Amino acid sequence: MSAKFNPSRLKLARTRRQLTLKALADKVGMSSRMVSEHEKEYCKHIPLEETIQAFSKALNYPIDFFLDDDSIESVEKDTVSFRSLKRMRAAQEHAAIGAGQLGVMINDFFESRFSLPAADVPNYRAVEPEAAAEALRQEWLLGCLSIGNMIHLLEKHGVRVFSLAENTQDVDAFSFWKGNVPYIFLNTQKSGERSRFDAAHELGHLVLHRHGVPQGRDAEAEADQFASAFLMPKTTILPFKGKTITIESILSLKAKWKVSAMALIVQMKNVGVLSEWQYKNLIITASKMGLRTKEINGIQRERSLVLERIVNSYKDEGGVSQLAKNLHLPLDELSSLIFKMGVVKGNIEKPKENATFKNKSKPNLTLVK
Repeated sequence: MSAKFNPSRLKLARTRRQLTLKALADKVGMSSRMVSEHEKEYCKHIPLEETIQAFSKALNYPIDFFLDDDSIESVEKDTVSFRSLKRMRAAQEHAAIGAGQLGVMINDFFESRFSLPAADVPNYRAVEPEAAAEALRQEWLLGCLSIGNMIHLLEKHGVRVFSLAENTQDVDAFSFWKGNVPYIFLNTQKSGERSRFDAAHELGHLVLHRHGVPQGRDAEAEADQFASAFLMPKTTILPFKGKTITIESILSLKAKWKVSAMALIVQMKNVGVLSEWQYKNLIITASKMGLRTKEINGIQRERSLVLERIVNSYKDEGGVSQLAKNLHLPLDELSSLIFKMGVVKGNIEKPKENATFKNKSKPNLTLVK
């Protein structure tokens, strides 16, 4: 084991597993202070081989992950659009930021092998959310069309979209800019409709709050307004003004925009289609039907097209398991970030013996809306 130990990777693995210093120390049989020393950038205590093996076993990360000289870029908390900071535990927050760091690392790996779509996300800071949504639709040549697949649209314009398998609703989605590359992470526990709204909400943060702190009540309200206007343009909602709108018609109409019943009701109220009385009655009825947390006749959750094509391109070279090996990541960490592509429960791909990814000539990934 001649490679140099990388302290920052130990800290990242620990935060991803949501372990305190003491919890990890107990697992490996050393003091919290010693674990802390091993995590410092200029670690004076180079761990013994058996200590690194103990860290690997306790965290379920490959030994090579801790011995990789490549640094993993930091993601600053103030640049991340966390929606529920008050509800999030510190461990959840740190684990989510860790997922962001791994996403950046994975993206760098893919960019070294593929020509991915360049970022085409404008800066609309100081623009009203509804106006920004309309301007972006015009810039992306969407007109007033319903968006067929939100994730595919984002990826076409250079947004890197990853999934989250965090076992909590408090970390539902977040986004950030890293240099000139925009990232969005979506929780896979949400319904298809709510995941689409989350994606549009995070797009709102990317265009409205690029050089600010995308957190707080006002920023969240702006991102919600943007998402509603982007997914359900006012001009497509207004024709229903004056018509009788029942919960049955809402359940039928929501398929037009692929949004939740609650989101459609709120947008109809915001653009003046529903009166205050109609709005309140529909909200009460929808709540009694459980539509705040579930959908009737829901849509399938969207997945990344970029990641699907990349994974498929390596199908004959060991697949996702070999990709995890080349990235020095646990399979569960990689699969949780790439929408579990290539991993079937009870039938996990095994890396081929001595398989390695070929140095591809950076093929282009062509995407459509």
